[in-house]
Amino acid sequence: MKLKKAPPPVSDINVTPMVDVMLVVLIIFMVITPMLNKGANIELPKARNPIALPDADKEDAIKVSITRDSQVFLSPGLERVNAEDLAPKVRDLLQNRTNRVVFLRADGRAKYEKVEDVVDNLRSGGVDQLGLLTEQDLSGKK
Repeated sequence: MKLKKAPPPVSDINVTPMVDVMLVVLIIFMVITPMLNKGANIELPKARNPIALPDADKEDAIKVSITRDSQVFLSPGLERVNAEDLAPKVRDLLQNRTNRVVFLRADGRAKYEKVEDVVDNLRSGGVDQLGLLTEQDLSGKK
């Protein structure tokens, strides 16, 4: 009886499984990335000399967002609220805190009247300090 010879070893690298895995990872990142938005879709106004507010990036920071179409959102939780209901909700969030700062993110094209209503309701809710969030203007125009 004659023994069969084993095939010679293959020295080429098979990249097909690696390409398949990379394509799956790419698709996952493409789907997940838009969901990572930290709040409502807002185009912040630009400031030439902004002051850094590192507390605004904390997970438990209280943020109020006003969109271009005058919708108001309260974070943490990104809950949509009416401006009139903002004071009691903020008062509840500030109840056990020593730092009574609320950060306001308003779209640059939001109606000033709505921003003013939100600020008035925040003040009546017991907010001591209000941080206005902006983006740095890098264009150099005056």
